[in-house]
Amino acid sequence: MSKNQEESHSTEGPEEETVIESADIGPYPRPMPEGLFDEMPTVSVVFSDGSEEDLFQFYPDEIDFSEEELIGLTREEVSELRRKKDREYLQS
Repeated sequence: MSKNQEESHSTEGPEEETVIESADIGPYPRPMPEGLFDEMPTVSVVFSDGSEEDLFQFYPDEIDFSEEELIGLTREEVSELRRKKDREYLQS
């Protein structure tokens, strides 16, 4: 079998993208004025490959996220969702 034939018969399929299996958002800041210097909520996720990552923080008085809307998304899709929500807020 030639090298090209071996490559075409490879058992490896296309690499699957990792998706979010679980997400945690928080903690949220206390109400103002007490929460003025509190940290913003962090979006923390667990991907389908088992890796864990804090993706970003956000201002909850401008945009918000739910764990449910993040499940099944890739890192790139979550990034696009955040940009979309930012744009919508800035254009409102």
